[in-house]
Amino acid sequence: MTERSVSTRLPTFVGISTVLMWAFLALLTAATGTVPPFQLAAMSFVVGAAIGLGAVLRHPRRFAVFRQPPLAWAVGVGGLFGYHALYFTALRNAPPIEAGLIAYLWPLLIVLFSGLLPSERLRAVHVAGALLGLAGAALVMTGGGLEIKWQFWFGYAAALCCAFTWSSYSVLSRLFRGVETEYVAGLCLAAAVLSALCHLGFEETVWPRGAVQWLAVLGLGLFPLGLAFYTWDYGVKRGNIQIIGVASFATPLLSTIVLILFGDDPFTWSIGLACVLIVGGIVLATRGR
Repeated sequence: MTERSVSTRLPTFVGISTVLMWAFLALLTAATGTVPPFQLAAMSFVVGAAIGLGAVLRHPRRFAVFRQPPLAWAVGVGGLFGYHALYFTALRNAPPIEAGLIAYLWPLLIVLFSGLLPSERLRAVHVAGALLGLAGAALVMTGGGLEIKWQFWFGYAAALCCAFTWSSYSVLSRLFRGVETEYVAGLCLAAAVLSALCHLGFEETVWPRGAVQWLAVLGLGLFPLGLAFYTWDYGVKRGNIQIIGVASFATPLLSTIVLILFGDDPFTWSIGLACVLIVGGIVLATRGR
């Protein structure tokens, strides 16, 4: 085992922990009721920013961590806000299953783009593992059936841009290893402001009703749309980005399993086969590490 593999082990596991938090995204989003997407994103990003601001206040340089190169801010804000804006646009202009699957090409793109990074080596097992993971994710999201209707080309295009946005943000973050993860609090705050502006321009305000819906919004901001961004930033900057990318294909599978456990979805043959494909892809990508 090389010294580099030992030094990247903890950040890799931290990055993969993001997948566990994203697994609860669908359940918590459904529990928020009819809150519009951009409003929900703005509320969640505010909670996510509050998490990081607590860490910023304990940082030796405090708010000086926000003094970062403009390009770092452009990449970060573009990643967090751009991904969600494009994703919501895709879902509004194309069937959710097809749009979601196209948007979920980002783990494969992360693996492929990582080969362009300095000191990174893209191996055949990484690509093979990513393709197995993509097949498993496709089974979960489509149930074995998929129908592309080209009248929804605009939504499909937005979904494809969505995939390129998150994968580019993840890979380019690798170039800013010197930027402390605490600065993600600033990204969340900027994304909250932009989401609020989009909400005011395109949506009608609908507030959560009852304690359960408010707790769901808080849960979203604490984990899938909060802490997850910090662990992802730390993982893709310092961990094994190829393995993290392949492991991300487990997100729709774990999300479906969470829904099954809470009684919202039945277990099907496609889910069982997806388990084999995704786990096989992860094992293949991590071979020899």
